[in-house]
Amino acid sequence: MEKTKEASPFRVAAAALILVAGFCLIAVILFFGISTSSVANRDYIEYWSAGQQLIHGANPYDDSAILQIERGVGYRGDLPKITFSPPVALVLALPLGLLSAKAGFTVWSLAILVSVSISIWILWLLNGRPDNRLHLLGFVFAPIVACQMAGQLGTFFLLAVVLFLYLHQSRPLLAGAALLPCASKPHLFLPFAMVLLFWIIWKKAYPILAGFAAAFLVSCSLPLYFDSRIWSQYSQMLKHVRVLDGFVPTLSGVLRLLLNPAAVWVQFLPEACGTAWAVWYFWTRRNRWSFAEQGLLVLLVSVACSPYAWVSDEAVLLPAILFGVYRAVDSGRSLLPIGLSAGVAMIEVLGTVRMTSIYYLWTVPAWLAWFLYSTSSKKSESERTIATERKLTQRVPH
Repeated sequence: MEKTKEASPFRVAAAALILVAGFCLIAVILFFGISTSSVANRDYIEYWSAGQQLIHGANPYDDSAILQIERGVGYRGDLPKITFSPPVALVLALPLGLLSAKAGFTVWSLAILVSVSISIWILWLLNGRPDNRLHLLGFVFAPIVACQMAGQLGTFFLLAVVLFLYLHQSRPLLAGAALLPCASKPHLFLPFAMVLLFWIIWKKAYPILAGFAAAFLVSCSLPLYFDSRIWSQYSQMLKHVRVLDGFVPTLSGVLRLLLNPAAVWVQFLPEACGTAWAVWYFWTRRNRWSFAEQGLLVLLVSVACSPYAWVSDEAVLLPAILFGVYRAVDSGRSLLPIGLSAGVAMIEVLGTVRMTSIYYLWTVPAWLAWFLYSTSSKKSESERTIATERKLTQRVPH
C-alpha cells in the first residue's frame, strides 16, 4: 500500500508532463502547419482584428478599419468579419492584439482545446467518475469540433456552465464569476438566466450574483481603459449592421420566415415563451431543484428558443448530452439515437457545411429529444433529483 501511495504523485507528474508535451506538439503543428491566409478566413479573425484595434485604442467595431486589417493578412471576403460580441466579451480578444494572426490563432486554438479538456474532466467528476471512457466522446461532439475549426466562442460558454455546475454549492462567489463568458451572448441563456436569478433569490445565494457582478465590472473596465467610447461604438455597429436581417438557422428564425420575414419581433417570441415556461418549471420544482439535471433541460430549451445561434454555440450543451449518455447506460437504453445524431452532425461539420445553412436546423431539437429520451425513467422526478443532488454533494469539494 505504501508503495502505491508513493508512486501516485510520480504518475500524476508523468501524466502532467505528457499532457504539457502534447499541447506543445499541437501548438507547433498549428503554427507551422497552417497558412496565414487560412487563418484569416476563419471566424477567429473577427476576434483577432478586434483585439488589434482595441489594443491600440481604436474602434473594434469600425468596419472599414477591420476590413483593411483582415485584408492585410489574407482575408478574401468582400465584407469585414466584425464581432457582434458586446465590449464585455472583448477581454478575451484583447491579448490577441499583441500577436500576429497566426500566433494568435495558435494561442486561441490551444485555449479552446484547454477549455474543452477541463470541461470534459469536470463532467467526468460530476457524473461520478465512471470506469468507462464515454466522456472522451466530448472531444468529437460536432459543435465542439465546429468551434475548433472556426475559432468560435462556444467552448468558453461550455467551460463557464460546467464550472458553475461544479462550484455553485461549494464556491458560490467563484461560480458566479465563472459565468462571465455567457454575457457575450445573453440571448443564448435568457431562460436559464431567469431560472438562476429566481433560484438565487429563493435560496438567498447572493454570492453567486456578487461574483458575476464583480467579474462583469472588471471585464467592462479593461476595454474602457483602451477605448472610452466603446459602448457607443458597439451600439452604432448594431444599428448599422442589423444582425437579424439575414437568415439564422434556428427555430425562431424559421418561425419569423413563415409568419412575417419583415417582423423582427417574431424571432423573439420563442425565447419569451421559453423563458415563461422555464420560470414555471423552476417554480413548481423549487424545493427539489437540481441544476445538475433539471437545469440542463432548461439550458437545452434556452438554446432551442434562442433568436440568434449557430451550431458552434451548441458546444454548451455537452453537459446535457453526456448526462443523457450516462443515464442511458445506467438504465440499459440504447445509445444508437445519440450516435446517429452526433454522426450526422459531424459529417456536416467536417463536410464544411456553412454555419448559416438550414441543414443545422435539426441539431438542437435532436439534442433535446435525446435528453428527454435518455432521462425518462420509472422513478419519480423527486426521487431522481434527490439521488442526483446526493451524488453531486459527495463529489464537490468543501
